[in-house]
Amino acid sequence: MDAEEIDTELVAKKKKSTSVIWRYFGFKITDTEQREVLCNICKIKVATSRGNTTNLYQHLKQHREKYDECMMEKTQISKETAEGNKTQAVTRTKQKIITDVFASLTPYDKSSPRYKEITDSITHCLAKDMMPIHTVSKVGFQKMIRTLDKRYQLPSRNYFSQVAIPALYNSRRGEVQKEMAKVIFFSTTTDLWSSRTSEPYISLTVHFVDEEFELKSRCLQTSYFPDDHTGENIALGLREALAAWDLCEARQVGITTGNGTNTNIVKAVELNQWTRIQCFGHRLHLAIENALKDNAQCINRATGICRKIVGHFSHSWKKRVALREAQRELNLPEHAMVTDCSTRWGSTQKMIARVLEQQSALSKVLSTDRKVQHLLPSWQDLEVLESVNKALSPLQDFTDALSGERYVSISCVKPALHLLNTSVLIKDEADTDLTKSLKSKILSYLNNKYEGTQDLLNLATFLDPRFRTQYISAEVTETLKERVISELMEIHQQQTSAQSTAEIENDILDVESPPAAKAKKKTLASFFKETACTAPKASLSTTFDPMAQFREAVAAELNAYIYMPRVDHGEDPLKWWKFHKVYFPRLCKLAQKYLGIQATSSASERAFSTSGNIVSNHRSCLKPDKVDMLVFLAKNL
Repeated sequence: MDAEEIDTELVAKKKKSTSVIWRYFGFKITDTEQREVLCNICKIKVATSRGNTTNLYQHLKQHREKYDECMMEKTQISKETAEGNKTQAVTRTKQKIITDVFASLTPYDKSSPRYKEITDSITHCLAKDMMPIHTVSKVGFQKMIRTLDKRYQLPSRNYFSQVAIPALYNSRRGEVQKEMAKVIFFSTTTDLWSSRTSEPYISLTVHFVDEEFELKSRCLQTSYFPDDHTGENIALGLREALAAWDLCEARQVGITTGNGTNTNIVKAVELNQWTRIQCFGHRLHLAIENALKDNAQCINRATGICRKIVGHFSHSWKKRVALREAQRELNLPEHAMVTDCSTRWGSTQKMIARVLEQQSALSKVLSTDRKVQHLLPSWQDLEVLESVNKALSPLQDFTDALSGERYVSISCVKPALHLLNTSVLIKDEADTDLTKSLKSKILSYLNNKYEGTQDLLNLATFLDPRFRTQYISAEVTETLKERVISELMEIHQQQTSAQSTAEIENDILDVESPPAAKAKKKTLASFFKETACTAPKASLSTTFDPMAQFREAVAAELNAYIYMPRVDHGEDPLKWWKFHKVYFPRLCKLAQKYLGIQATSSASERAFSTSGNIVSNHRSCLKPDKVDMLVFLAKNL
């Protein structure tokens, strides 16, 4: 190696640098202080300050291949550095203090707030969602709990069954008991039911409008009822149920019951001398059932064919596939057949409507098989089905609308009957004789059966600001106004006597109490009371009649209420009363009293549906007291 080559040979930077750019630059061997930076490729001097690499990158761009190589190396190093930092960060986060490690593995103390919170949440889930209690012993549930919180040790199945569920029931029952103690007026619904194991139960649900004008429903009990279902026994059972919840019978406005074959409930209500409201759903079902009986021969034949068609497609998956293909070819909705229930007229109507809707597809499928061609309905059968469907289909929405328990329904019964008489079931010239006959008989039955409860229906409709006197004649309106005045005066007298009794009891307590308890400042109201007591009785009777003044105030409220602007039918009447109770402080009490009545007994049927979900095939051994407890929690949590 000659002297010139040695002189041009470059050495690397002495001070360690992390930048990859210094792989392409260096210093002369003779430059011991490394002040002049030279390019390894072209040996040209590059002006740069210490640590600044910008000019080095700019110069390296003249050697394009080397520059691209440098940038690739730089990108790779950046990725490796980032991954290394991330690994180090994860490693640092995993490193915990030894005391924290032991704490994360130590189970919660059973008296700790966290342990109680989780246990209460699981108990609430089991009760509200009607889950079997043995769910807590299943592997999947236990794994889920361990995943959510490893420090929580799940109690045994017996703990939830014997301790947690009863404790939750007692707590919630106490809350409902306090709530019911504040209720002034209430209505009830009741029904009888048998479980999967043929054990008889009787339900009791209570409905009321609270001080905030919200409609509330409480399923109080689903009691085991092994006695003979006579009217006397049912009457006694209902009275005992009210007494168990400290509910006064005098405050019960009415009781809504079904209208089925079990007339013992009707007899029980009569024995208790309670006001009975007929379930609109059951009454409509009986009206339709009686109307169909008069034309039973042709109707039974047509509906029987429908049932056979539904059964044929329900038991053959090949036929269902063929029906779906036919529906697509004919551009019909891909709907399945509907199975009817003999105790639900609505299901029969839906079955008929579905057969008529899918008539073309059904004919296409059934006509290809000689074995089932006899299932094709004849033109006479189709005419009967169309006549029945035309008469019954408009009635479906009425039952659904009046079956809710979260909104006012009793005041809609009379308007519904009015619509049935004036539009829905009115005879049309295009109707067949069968359709006209069905409409006429249904109307006659409903009008006859609701004749005995017209007074209550009129009052409930009048107290609904959406209707008021719209469906009530002028003569009935005047009679109704007198009833409202007399009833409010009676309520006022009862409240006044109750307040007087309470004042007397307080005076007695004040007399018997120690002298120290008497040293209280008198309020301004107490001076007015003393003045009223010392005033001569003769002057009061001649110059001031409280009841007459109260009567005039009620009459003024009634007139103002009747002539208020009309309210939209979509508005909630209870919200209207909540807003206007300042203007009608007396009349709003009657609204609270009567608008809480249920038009149907659907609440009791829903309670029994809940009971059926609880007393399932896998839980058929539940004791009656446990059934009552679980139904109460499922409906009231």
